[in-house]
Amino acid sequence: MAYSLMEGKKGQDWINLVLAVCLFVSPWLVGFATDVRPAWNAWIVGVVLAGFALATISAFAEWEEWVNFLLGLWLVVSPWLLGFAANAHALWTHVIMGVLVAAASAWVVWDVRHGPHAHA
Repeated sequence: MAYSLMEGKKGQDWINLVLAVCLFVSPWLVGFATDVRPAWNAWIVGVVLAGFALATISAFAEWEEWVNFLLGLWLVVSPWLLGFAANAHALWTHVIMGVLVAAASAWVVWDVRHGPHAHA
């Protein structure tokens, strides 16, 4: 697939990069930095998400968008799987950020597969 057509679609990757930075600083800004599990989850996922966002900004690959999508889903379910759902600040930060990350990544994948350039 010709990826040069993705040149105009990097906005979603910049959105994911901004979300990654917000996720990384959220334990301090939202106030759950002393709660180890959600803080480390936010820091680790934030760094990984930023890395993939930068990779897709520099050279698009659809699989990187799928990884970002899965990271978004992980953020949504991680409060329950890691046992910090009782911390409302951490819970809602992870759920909201996860939905936004997954939505931005799904938007790119949908556009690649169903946009006007998909049949070219």
